[in-house]
Amino acid sequence: MPARASAAWSPWAPALRVVVAAGLAVDAYVHADLAASYADAQSLFLVEAGVALGAALLVLAGGRTVTVLFAALVAASALAAVVASRYVDIGPIGPLPDLYEPAWYPEKVVAATAEATALMAALLLACRRPR
Repeated sequence: MPARASAAWSPWAPALRVVVAAGLAVDAYVHADLAASYADAQSLFLVEAGVALGAALLVLAGGRTVTVLFAALVAASALAAVVASRYVDIGPIGPLPDLYEPAWYPEKVVAATAEATALMAALLLACRRPR
């Protein structure tokens, strides 16, 4: 039975891994592109871009559950940050600068959409149970 169950799932797993990786790659590109625009947060944006790209490559390379959960964590943290930066004026926290921007602009919408898509696909991958 387990061989049949995994065979039934196998067409979806590679597609979902590609969706996760693509969402994280878009997120990485947007953060790398915007890094120069945020002098006080440039290194934070570049770190996010690097972590997102690394998670994307890991998901493509193997797609193990722990890797997929890491990708979900990266996407969820980035999505939480972009939504919080829009709606909540948290102010600077330790070495992190104040990122409050009470507006949605195209790059922010693209990043949030990519992060949400990657998160949902990663959760689907992580929660899969062969039947």
